Amino acid sequence: MSHLATYVGLADHSEQTLASALRSVAEGHAEEADVFHTCHLLAGWSEEHRRRLAPVVERYGEEDVEEPERLHHDGLAQVRSGPVGLLRDLQELYVLGAMVETTWTVVIQGAQGLRDTDLLEVATSCSTQTARQLSWFNTRMKVAAPQALIVAR
Repeated sequence: MSHLATYVGLADHSEQTLASALRSVAEGHAEEADVFHTCHLLAGWSEEHRRRLAPVVERYGEEDVEEPERLHHDGLAQVRSGPVGLLRDLQELYVLGAMVETTWTVVIQGAQGLRDTDLLEVATSCSTQTARQLSWFNTRMKVAAPQALIVAR
């Protein structure tokens, strides 16, 4: 098994973990309509990334890794309540998304080294969408921060 299998496994598992975390945050903050709908949309993107990665898993294998599960601790399985809770949950989504993005970066480098144009296309496309997920997390944190930090409850 090549070392690429380690990162293929990491991409697959971290996308699965991100999708699950996004759904948890969506349901836990359902009173925020944009969070509810956007988190479900972004979870769908991560699930699509896994679908697109499936042929790569067949070709290169997939080594089981534990890192994404360590990142998906109780803070994401059990969302926090209120404006500060939303802000902290968004921060955790960002950290998990950064793990996904850097994993795609490594897979892109491996695909280039192997001259695997199919893998390169999948990894580049998924990396681009992951960057958009990170951008939304960051923007939504900026929106949530003033209310969470300044408005007394």
